[in-house]
Amino acid sequence: MLRLLMVVALLAAQALGQARAADAQPTAADPALERRVHALTAELRCLVCQNQTVADSTAPLAVDLKDQVREQMRAGRSEAQILAYMTERYGDFVLYRPPLKASTALLWAGPALLLLLGGVVLWRTLRQRERGLAQGEAAPELSEQERARAERLLRGESL
Repeated sequence: MLRLLMVVALLAAQALGQARAADAQPTAADPALERRVHALTAELRCLVCQNQTVADSTAPLAVDLKDQVREQMRAGRSEAQILAYMTERYGDFVLYRPPLKASTALLWAGPALLLLLGGVVLWRTLRQRERGLAQGEAAPELSEQERARAERLLRGESL
């Protein structure tokens, strides 16, 4: 019994030793500065995660970017200056909402173009199907084997 208790105690100690606490968020002496940092980093894309803002990400690069923003704000730089610096260093991709310009036009227009293309393909397909029915094209006949298989499937029988 004593051995069992010792084994359980050792396993519990090992499990507790392997448990890892989440990274603590730094607390700021200036809550107003932290609000500004959070607001600005919410406009920046995490370059590692790519679908999260820097404010929401816990990736090491995102933490570094938050620290850079914090230091630049402490140095007296404006939000516009910091965004310009980040864009110059990492390109428009770092912005969560990139500006509309020639190099990002496809990014902005892409979803609308895909939707339009899908609508055209759907319209043409339906029109061709409608023309086929209007010209009296009959649906292809099933062989006896195909008809029997379809009936078994409709009755819920396994094949």
